[in-house]
Amino acid sequence: MDIKIEKLVYGGEGLGHHDGHTVFVPFVLPDEVVSVRPTDQKKKFVRGRVEQVVTPSPQRASPPCRHFTVCGGCHYQHIPYQAQLQYKAEILRETLGRIGRVEWGGPIETHASPPFGYRNRAQWKVRPAGPGGKTAIGYFQSGSSTLCAVEECPILSPRLTETLAALRDLIAQGKLPSTLGEVEVFADSADQKTLLNASFESFDAPPAILAQTLRDALPSLETILLQETRREHFELIGPGFVHYQVAESRYRVGHLSFFQVNRFLMEELVRAVVPNEQGGLALDLFAGVGLFTLPLARRFARVVGVESDLAAARDLQANIDAAKVNAQHVNATVESLLGRWEERPDFAVLDPPRAGVSGPALVRLVQIAPARITYLSCDPATLARDLSTLTGGAGAAGAYEITALHLFDVFPQTFHIESLVALRRRE
Repeated sequence: MDIKIEKLVYGGEGLGHHDGHTVFVPFVLPDEVVSVRPTDQKKKFVRGRVEQVVTPSPQRASPPCRHFTVCGGCHYQHIPYQAQLQYKAEILRETLGRIGRVEWGGPIETHASPPFGYRNRAQWKVRPAGPGGKTAIGYFQSGSSTLCAVEECPILSPRLTETLAALRDLIAQGKLPSTLGEVEVFADSADQKTLLNASFESFDAPPAILAQTLRDALPSLETILLQETRREHFELIGPGFVHYQVAESRYRVGHLSFFQVNRFLMEELVRAVVPNEQGGLALDLFAGVGLFTLPLARRFARVVGVESDLAAARDLQANIDAAKVNAQHVNATVESLLGRWEERPDFAVLDPPRAGVSGPALVRLVQIAPARITYLSCDPATLARDLSTLTGGAGAAGAYEITALHLFDVFPQTFHIESLVALRRRE
């Protein structure tokens, strides 16, 4: 069926209509006419793949990566970068209004990233490349668990690009056990030292030998964590962390801790989150290893960083101790901490995972009434839901009003949207 693409929607697809059905199809642009083969048909919608671009958009670009549309990592390489930013801003505004009935008539301040070479972390799968194929390294194909063996990945930092090539050679030469299933690598702020996690069904060789094989091929390796999934057994070779510098703050980031993946936007992100003026008490909720906790402690008399993940909480405490700032960490869920919190903070940061903030935690946050809140979100749908609770939505007078909306393009070439909302308590 031939359809005209009306707009892009969150998730990397374009939307059109055909015979009363809403049609979703990836790798398209608005106003294009495309020939679509259905792959999944429901009562009210159809998902499909493009068989032919009948009328291409004048914006359509040639993707720089030969694996694009097969590999499941990128969604927008056919769109020029400035247009990607425009479409993401439109999707963000539309999602806030449609899901949360949050109407924001002001500007969306967009923070662009270099469109390639930006990732400081990558996770690669190791599988046979097709039935009976040789073992290879790469990413899952779009919408499947079938391996797309990759020889290049232009969104990786130079150090990760070098690491991928070395691992590909080790696997091709049979120098790593066939039980290897996954490798994750994180590069430090200088893109020099790396942290590596490798998951094996069984080691099939002493862990020290496996680690030495990796070190011989990868001189940048600072620390290695080997997992044997059959026994749920871990072996650590090295200090267990690398250091990452963001402006004046230095962070310990361990093998199992989350950290922002865009190596170009972190300083700008911290500047946008942390207020310039001084204050009394700040809460850093979902603090991770303390990306915002440390700079907040240079502005506020007291900071409390809340993190439920034990590994990240350990890194958070180590970072507070090393920085010698007036901050404390609490290893607890945000919901449990807010449930027993009584003191009114001047400022609160929310940086939740994709699922957003739980309803009870949001209600309690409104009750303890910080004067200002900054909400950093990686999912516009859950952001819209949570903003509706904080602001009232649809013109209703909630406890908070939005004062600024930012879009940080942390994930160029993908549909993912990182947004930052500044809120002020209504008088």
